[in-house]
Amino acid sequence: MNETLLYKIKMLPESPGCYIMKSEGEIIYVGKAVNLKNRVKSYFQGSHTPKVAAMVSRVDDFDLMLCQTNFEALTLECNLIKKHMPFYNIKLKDDKHYPYLRLDLNETFPRLTLARRMDAKDGAKYFGPYICATDVKRVLEEVRRFFPLRTCTLKLPLTRAHRPCVHHQIGRCLAPCAGKVTEAEYRSILTQVVAFLNGDSRELLAKLNEDMIKASVNMEYEQAATLRDKIIAVKQFMEQQNAIQTQQVEQDIIAVAVDEVDAMVQLTHIRGGKMEGGRAFLIENSVTEEPDQIIANFITQYYDDEHLIPRNVLAQALPEPFDELEHWLREKKGAAVTLSVPQRGDKVDLIRLSLKNAEDMLIKHRMSAFVKDSRTKRAMAELQEALSLASIPMRIEGYDISNTQGNQSVAAMVVFEGGVPNKKAYRYFRIKTVEGPNDFASIAEVISRRLTHGIAERKEREEAGLDLDGGSFSKMPDLILIDGGPEQLKYAQRAMKQAGANIPMFSLAERLEEVFLPNRIDPIILDRRSNALHLITFVRDEAHRFGITQHRAIRGKEGLKSELSNIEGIGKKKQLALIKHFRSVKGIFQASQEELCAVDGISKVLAERILAYSRERGGGTK
Repeated sequence: MNETLLYKIKMLPESPGCYIMKSEGEIIYVGKAVNLKNRVKSYFQGSHTPKVAAMVSRVDDFDLMLCQTNFEALTLECNLIKKHMPFYNIKLKDDKHYPYLRLDLNETFPRLTLARRMDAKDGAKYFGPYICATDVKRVLEEVRRFFPLRTCTLKLPLTRAHRPCVHHQIGRCLAPCAGKVTEAEYRSILTQVVAFLNGDSRELLAKLNEDMIKASVNMEYEQAATLRDKIIAVKQFMEQQNAIQTQQVEQDIIAVAVDEVDAMVQLTHIRGGKMEGGRAFLIENSVTEEPDQIIANFITQYYDDEHLIPRNVLAQALPEPFDELEHWLREKKGAAVTLSVPQRGDKVDLIRLSLKNAEDMLIKHRMSAFVKDSRTKRAMAELQEALSLASIPMRIEGYDISNTQGNQSVAAMVVFEGGVPNKKAYRYFRIKTVEGPNDFASIAEVISRRLTHGIAERKEREEAGLDLDGGSFSKMPDLILIDGGPEQLKYAQRAMKQAGANIPMFSLAERLEEVFLPNRIDPIILDRRSNALHLITFVRDEAHRFGITQHRAIRGKEGLKSELSNIEGIGKKKQLALIKHFRSVKGIFQASQEELCAVDGISKVLAERILAYSRERGGGTK
């Protein structure tokens, strides 16, 4: 550490503000702190995550900007990040921008067009933003149907009259190019368009109604019918728009999935009580790894465009206290904004859904990154070298055990071929021979069953002259990964030998990502940046995810069965029939007698018992 840094660290003030980390004169990171002394000193003391360590190793100087309050520091941090775009600050990777409708008032005869960005300095009027391109295109089409604005790109007025196009012939354009309308007349229609896009259709409806009456009086019945249909269409369209605008639910849901390399933020929009889509943002190089900090930084970047701020923002996590962040959103929007971290109820379910989407998108990103950058080949070659394998492991199987206090244990088997998941080959096993929480015996059982099935199936297919790898279990792995430590590996190794197989096997312990091999006491520690480690942690995490998913599904079904078993006359066969038909306990207990009787084996008497039980437990019936 150079003398300049040492001196600056000693002189750090205990006040709020922003710190600017530099490397050879380049700003590489900007942060804020309530107490600059404590925050900045922490970077140069103790151990750090690989990302923070990489950033600190480059720092040779830093500057400070003091603030009166934490809110001032937050605002300043946003402006500095936007101005300098430091390498280690969060960067939102997303090629999409919310669409707007743009009315260029600088033109003599303005056009209404779709725009991906809003430029406050171009003199145009913008409407939106809209959630997706489909929405904005639908509105644009409706406007063009109701108002005969021009759509061409001609620079008007022309020196010579232009021949009107087909849009004029079908009543979709007033043909200013041909001198068919004055600028004043055209601008009067623009006034109606602006009112319409702002949710006020009174002028348009009054004009259409007047024209319809005139057409009827003049016995132009076909024209009157066309105008009548247009009035109905306008009313229906505005009812749809107003239904959305009058709903109190205007929420954005934010969740983040994080791995050793990147993070993925999922932003889900709810408008008018309906999910209106969402977007995923890849975050690279950030030294921040905690979900609450990532989301806080995301909020200040994404909502820098005040038009995007909804009334309510629900977040998976936020750094406490987050009242300054909420205050910042209110100042930006110029209206009330509620920021919250749900703890229970339907809002928690929304967070979970967004988190699942974030996790799925992060997995897809990792998969595409592996394929795109040829990391898979390098990862498998590195893995072959690290584990001293005879050949590259083209098929890797990963195993994990999931249970609830030893009950309803499930073993997950995931398959990676060529370094990417083959989800069609995933399998799960319900543990049969083990009672209570015993992961060692459970892993032994699943390895034994899988390999025994595989060996037997290969033999059967060989005798039948079939492709040896074409069965459910006959294709054998080149490498087996066990989630756990040396003890799990020992049990799995013993089960494999008893099954008569000889396949390379290792275990991966989660805490320090230690790799254990049979007949070796000390674990192998792979470089945290290595492709091999990224691959095997991906396999392990996927096995864990798949196991939990299957365990929850089984636990839900078992809970449903046990609930139904309380009803006299509902045995296992009828329970399965009900589950298959209604899919959930809620569906069963909210069904009518007729709907219940539609299930095979359910008589009127049994249906009435189910309804009576539902009423006792507080369920609803139709």
